[in-house]
Amino acid sequence: MELTHLHTTSKNGGCPELYETDRGTYVVQGAKVTDPQALVALRERGFPEHETAVEVPKALLQYFVQGGV
Repeated sequence: MELTHLHTTSKNGGCPELYETDRGTYVVQGAKVTDPQALVALRERGFPEHETAVEVPKALLQYFVQGGV
């Protein structure tokens, strides 16, 4: 899978980061959701144990539509 970096809202080079793939998908790098209440809510909606949820700020989501910097 090839990744193309689209954008970050990080000021120090960490997460969150947004990438576009050559598969027509996106990869989002963010802080892993570890809050027990949030995880219960995800599991109640069918969130499988083998998947990971990440948290990203709303400000980063605009780059899904715009496609880059």
